[in-house]
Amino acid sequence: MSMGNIILSILTLISGLSISAIAAYYSIIGLTAIFAASFWPVVIMGSALEVGKLVAISWLYNHWSRAPFLIKTYFIFAIAVLMFITSMGIFGFLSRAHIEQTLSNSNSDIEIVAIDTKIEREQKRIDSNQTVLDQLDSAVRVLTEAQRIRGNDGAIAVREAQQEQRDALQAEIDKALDEIQKLNEEKRTLEIEQVKLEAEVGPIKYVAEMIFGESDKEIIERSIRYVIVILIFVFDPLAVLLMLAFNMGMTYRKKPLTNLPEPGILEIDDNFLNEGVSNVTKRQTNKKQHNRSNKHADRK
Repeated sequence: MSMGNIILSILTLISGLSISAIAAYYSIIGLTAIFAASFWPVVIMGSALEVGKLVAISWLYNHWSRAPFLIKTYFIFAIAVLMFITSMGIFGFLSRAHIEQTLSNSNSDIEIVAIDTKIEREQKRIDSNQTVLDQLDSAVRVLTEAQRIRGNDGAIAVREAQQEQRDALQAEIDKALDEIQKLNEEKRTLEIEQVKLEAEVGPIKYVAEMIFGESDKEIIERSIRYVIVILIFVFDPLAVLLMLAFNMGMTYRKKPLTNLPEPGILEIDDNFLNEGVSNVTKRQTNKKQHNRSNKHADRK
């Protein structure tokens, strides 16, 4: 076996084991999400089944010709079921990741709506207090116009009498403005995070628009499911086929090349050689008999 074929066999084994290990990890995490109450039992069970699947594939290939029919049938059935379970776990894992991302975006929307509500409430407080201040100013103006307050000294006196109330109202307004500023900062942070999340979802939007021509929420969800299904159809089956390919390569490596003649050496059939020796012996015997017959004739 050439060095290139040996390297190819090693790479096939490494690729198969790597893909199988990643598929097993995704599958086990997905299954633990389904059976969250039994995390470690599910991990142990999933790991054992994944290893058993690879061993069953190798054993079935190497003992196919002499394995009983029932054993081969069950192994094929078990491998197919385990591939389905692995694919189901991968689907659960990827679906969970998408749902968590969608929930993060939804939570940001909810928090932004809540902040907008708080800002609106603080703005109402500002408007209410400002209305009272305007009413105080209006009262001073009305009294002045009715000549009940004489000159600026009278207006100043009324304002000074209102100062405590005015200060309290202005303090409420300032407090509400500070609160609005803080809420706007929180809202800005959430909006930045939301933009980042939308950027992460951006590629699937382009895929949805390319396939369906639009990218609303329902279409995006359908596109996500299609992408996940495509992934699971090439994930674990590829790992299984790579393990089969490695076993095939190892089988061919072990078989001696007895049917090929060595370069530069003429291969002679043994039957042909024995037949030639027999013909030579017969000719020598016939020749001796012929010579004896001639000598006997000459003596006579």
